[in-house]
Amino acid sequence: MRISVIGCGYLGAVHAACMAKLGHDVVGIDVDPRRIDDLQAGRAPFFEPGLPELLDETLTTGLLKFSSSMADASGADVHFLCVGTPQRKGEYGADLRHVDSAFASLLDALEPGNLIVGKSTVPVGTAARLADDLSRQYPDAVLAWNPEFLREGFAIDDTLSPDRLVYGLPAGEAGLRATRMLDAVYATPLSTGTPRLCSDYATAELVKAAANSFLATKISFINAMAEVCEVTGADITLLADAIGLDERIGRKFLNAGVGFGGGCLPKDIRAFMARAGELGADQALTFLREVDDINVRRRIRTVELTRTLLGGSLLGKRITVLGAAFKPDSDDVRDSPALSIAAQLQLQGAEVTVTDPEAIDGARRRFPELMYEDDLTRAMDGADALLLLTEWEEYRDLTPDVAAASVGTKNILDGRNVLEPALWRRAGWNYKGIGRP
Repeated sequence: MRISVIGCGYLGAVHAACMAKLGHDVVGIDVDPRRIDDLQAGRAPFFEPGLPELLDETLTTGLLKFSSSMADASGADVHFLCVGTPQRKGEYGADLRHVDSAFASLLDALEPGNLIVGKSTVPVGTAARLADDLSRQYPDAVLAWNPEFLREGFAIDDTLSPDRLVYGLPAGEAGLRATRMLDAVYATPLSTGTPRLCSDYATAELVKAAANSFLATKISFINAMAEVCEVTGADITLLADAIGLDERIGRKFLNAGVGFGGGCLPKDIRAFMARAGELGADQALTFLREVDDINVRRRIRTVELTRTLLGGSLLGKRITVLGAAFKPDSDDVRDSPALSIAAQLQLQGAEVTVTDPEAIDGARRRFPELMYEDDLTRAMDGADALLLLTEWEEYRDLTPDVAAASVGTKNILDGRNVLEPALWRRAGWNYKGIGRP
């Protein structure tokens, strides 16, 4: 099929390349000419494992191209809206300016029978509003909503082999036509057994909000339990293993640590609360405020644990933070717990050096006052404490002996509970985990 992808940020660039991989003729469109130049040259403007190789492959076949002109969307059968929906400044609600602008610009490139497919995470009610606008101007075109469920670091697999496909559709013949077109787009994953769920617009929009809210709640729950473990002497890792064996609960996302971050979970649960309030259902989601509060409190708690690790004072202490991205296999530093903690430590008098395999450039733009070092060994040089805050593989594989050769004092805070405590303690380290005795 002929496909346009409007918005070539993280979601759009990955989606465009993956659609071309599936054999479709794809054009990715973005208003940022520098981003378009990079993508057309096969350069990924962000770190995602496998994306540079996929760009090279699909650009070479001629099935993928990028443009800064919306006119190049003309001739496509299906148009995917993949623009961002950041949190509004000073508010909890989602900023839909990019969605509305992209939608309005796309209308000039539409042709009879076209399908517009929203993939952006939007407040419930957005699709119905856009569908009304579309029907007044282009009654032969159809809008569907197809929420994305990408995990950074696994985005290509999640697009090519998703665990489910959700179609938010209008009623009647228009919905059937949209289903047929989306089935053609996703023919390959559907042929391998990917479940497909068809719903109304509101349900499709709520699926993403509900999924992210559930995951955030699960993470904050286990972090709340970690706080209880710390005052009782219990072990949060064993506790999580035990309750995770209950098939009603499951073990995934029950890892205590410094909390969640990134460009999705924090802003999505806040936007969900804001939208529920606008609809008069705010009481139904009051628990999400506590989920958010627990998550923020983990960062404050990590600063206090570091102070305790260093004998009660941060003033003048040299601290090395291992990790700047909000998660491994990503260079995304949006709402990163690691950077937030590093900045708080510096404000309280510590000398903080941050290292990360991929995210230093982005971190430096957000927190220029921090010190950064690409080389892990140099970053640890003379440190009074190491803080493992993003669980990159090279930090998980760090050995006590290698670290000891660089640091000044053998103190380590394992903010993700990925190291073996007994191993580090036997090597003479003052080891502290999260919620572990």
